[in-house]
Amino acid sequence: MKNFKYIIISISSLLFLSCEDELNVEPAQSISTETALSSDATILGILVGAYDEAGQSSSYGGRNHLASDLLGNTDQVTWGGTFVDPREFYLKDMRVTNAFVAGLWSNSYEVINQANLVIDNADAISDENTKSKAVGEAKFLRALCYFDLVRHFGDVPLRLTGISNYGVELDMARTASSDVYTQIATDLTDAYNSLPASNGVYADKYAALALRARVHLQLGNFAEARDDADEVLTDSGHSLTATFAGAFNNDSDSSEDIFSFQVTSQGGSNSLITFYASEANGGRGGDVTLNDEFFALFSDANDVRSTFFYLDGTNKLTSKFTNQYGNVPTLRVGEMHLIRAEANFRLNTEIGLAPLAEVNALRGRSGAAAVTATDLDLDFFFDERQRELSFEGHLIHDVKRFGKTAGSEAANSNKLVFPIPQAEMDANSLMVQNSGYGGI
Repeated sequence: MKNFKYIIISISSLLFLSCEDELNVEPAQSISTETALSSDATILGILVGAYDEAGQSSSYGGRNHLASDLLGNTDQVTWGGTFVDPREFYLKDMRVTNAFVAGLWSNSYEVINQANLVIDNADAISDENTKSKAVGEAKFLRALCYFDLVRHFGDVPLRLTGISNYGVELDMARTASSDVYTQIATDLTDAYNSLPASNGVYADKYAALALRARVHLQLGNFAEARDDADEVLTDSGHSLTATFAGAFNNDSDSSEDIFSFQVTSQGGSNSLITFYASEANGGRGGDVTLNDEFFALFSDANDVRSTFFYLDGTNKLTSKFTNQYGNVPTLRVGEMHLIRAEANFRLNTEIGLAPLAEVNALRGRSGAAAVTATDLDLDFFFDERQRELSFEGHLIHDVKRFGKTAGSEAANSNKLVFPIPQAEMDANSLMVQNSGYGGI
């Protein structure tokens, strides 16, 4: 796959810092791959670089969320920005040259390659606990990227070994989605088993479990989704923030953050600010504005989620993204409650909490009135996920999972699947384009 932009991270500088007292080293300008990938510091540096890569604007720094929600949108929001590529998601009319699509593809495979390099060369890490943790984090990041690739593109190439130079043949055919999902589940199980219960701002075992719950829900494996979410809620130590607002715009992880991508004034990216925030809050003035149809999802005026917006002129903008240096939530407790409640409802079980009690507990955090048992059906859960998780990158996947429509497009429409980027089509002789997309 010649369009992968494989990156090796600052090998020379890392080796210099870790080996400055050694006399017999290769010159930095001509260091071999074998030497570079035999250093603890280099392998761990590549892992840090994989986190940084995944958190860039092209993917989990915001554009993945934006694309997912604009593509799944019917009339809840309006795209008023001048950028052509997001408008194509909004109109369900993507071109094979869409730069946001190409960026997500290439960025995801960059992360995957760096994760593969860590896994391939982990034996260079002398401390066994450090090695186990590094491999677990790498497998978490690899699974995260493959999950969104397969959800957006369908069958995708599955590469499980790292590429450390550009002089190799990278043509690669697409792998069946079922096999990709099997690998995702394997990676997350391995990550869960090798990661500690707490790992600072990096992925821990409960981040792996929360992501696996999301994967199982997407696949309709409701018992597994329920049980994974239940363990996160029971054992992780994470809990809902006291207020709905407390879950967002945080400079450091809140009690609700199971995993988030870190943003500071020195590093990280939160491009959700760019597209959702006013100029005063660091954005472009509200490229995405909220419509009356979004507020129609709320029947209770006391539900603070229905008033979680602010006015920029006459535009209504979500208050979820107002801190340009705030972390980007990726896995949070509110989602886990909804996963467990929906799975229990579908299975007629009460693991952890009865579905009605769980839904009302979550709604109670936002001041929303309690619902009754007769209110619970699949349409309720589809709408409740929008009320709780709007603009966090879930909508198109929920549209497909619940068999809804996005605009006039049915859940199985080719227009709700990303095209393979034209640059990849040009470079990879084994690549086949998705149905419904021609050339440029």
